[in-house]
Amino acid sequence: SGKKSISFVGCATQHFMYLSLGGAECVLLALMSYDRYVAICHPLHYTVLMSRKVGVMMAVISWLSGSANSLIHTSVLMNLLFCGSRIIHHFYCEFPAVLKLVCGNITVYENTAYISTVILLLLPIIFVSTSYGFILHSVMHMRSVGSKRNAFATCSSHLTVVSLFFGACMFSYMRPRSQRTPFQDKVGSVFYSIITPTLNPLIYTLRNKDVARALKKVLRRDLFT
Repeated sequence: SGKKSISFVGCATQHFMYLSLGGAECVLLALMSYDRYVAICHPLHYTVLMSRKVGVMMAVISWLSGSANSLIHTSVLMNLLFCGSRIIHHFYCEFPAVLKLVCGNITVYENTAYISTVILLLLPIIFVSTSYGFILHSVMHMRSVGSKRNAFATCSSHLTVVSLFFGACMFSYMRPRSQRTPFQDKVGSVFYSIITPTLNPLIYTLRNKDVARALKKVLRRDLFT
């Protein structure tokens, strides 16, 4: 839009929305690893263990946990005392950039951020790692090369998204504050808020043979022309 200013309410709303979506994504990626675990380690029980009811419950858990975390974050941050400069050195109201404008005690918010990072970042990473540990163990015991190839193909898209998203989040939020710079914060934010979501549809749909064939046809045509 070209506007470089935002109201206090607008900043709080933006802060709530991006944290809600980011938190929901963290939980959803963790729950998706369970889906991959069931599909590979218990294929005959997949329709029972991953019923429609379970799928809806997973989606609800993702959205509720992300929204609850965001509501706590936003309530604590926006009730702190802001003074002096009102310039946010970022392209949206990300909490590390907004936190630099606070002139009061930020201990409560730092503790809140630490707890939410453990719950919504470290725990999902541990859950994903555990699920893929069981998957790898199961794949190693498969005798058919084709079965192993199918198992890795099933997990490849999810692992790619997990690596991109969690890698960018860890770079953005798990570094010491003394080592953070506004430029690095912006780069990390671009990765997990723009690049990864943009690549998601491409990463997931390339497993579809029709989509992959159509993409090859387009690329071949563009190269020859």
